[in-house]
Amino acid sequence: MLIRQEHIDSGGLLGIWKIEETHEELLNYFPESLRAKAIDYIKKIRSSQRVMEWLATRAMLFVLAGDDKLINNYPDGRPYLSDRSHLVSLSHTKEYAALLLHRSLPIGIDIETRSERIKKIAGKFISEKEYIDPDNKVLHQLLHWSAKETLFKRLNLREVDFKEHLFLHPFTPRDKGTVTATESKTGDTRCFTIHYEVHDDYVLTWTIGSDEARGG
Repeated sequence: MLIRQEHIDSGGLLGIWKIEETHEELLNYFPESLRAKAIDYIKKIRSSQRVMEWLATRAMLFVLAGDDKLINNYPDGRPYLSDRSHLVSLSHTKEYAALLLHRSLPIGIDIETRSERIKKIAGKFISEKEYIDPDNKVLHQLLHWSAKETLFKRLNLREVDFKEHLFLHPFTPRDKGTVTATESKTGDTRCFTIHYEVHDDYVLTWTIGSDEARGG
């Protein structure tokens, strides 16, 4: 079920879907001309959760875009729309899926279920120079992961080390806000604004547009 549809910064269209339907109910959102192909495709997917995620993101696209747009993937897995009308970024986590569209500006989005599991891998993507609020450690770690996932999608680069190449400037988690993120993979020091929101079940991050600043 689409639980959020919002036009955001610089002409972006953001959607969030709570995955509560059955396979058949999600397929009902598909245009009739595409339903048979979708059924054939999901038969090849072994994971039932992956099937639900695939169906939910496509159903959300049809609801948001209002026509027969298709999501395809480049060989490296990056999504694109078959008609090239918009740039698209996708994310899914357990019971939720998120989608961001823009006609021209580069974008990235990520949604993550709130969980204690992030503590086990935090050291792999957070550097010693990055600030983690000791009174809100797990949430702050999760926001770091989500923001870096969003930036990774925005950058469209390969072999990015989240700990070495992506840096989040100090911020204290609130219900929503922005954080400045810097990338050094390209050899430049480019800064981006990442928007974030904290919800009861998940965190959401996104970014739209080019680098806003350059630092040293």
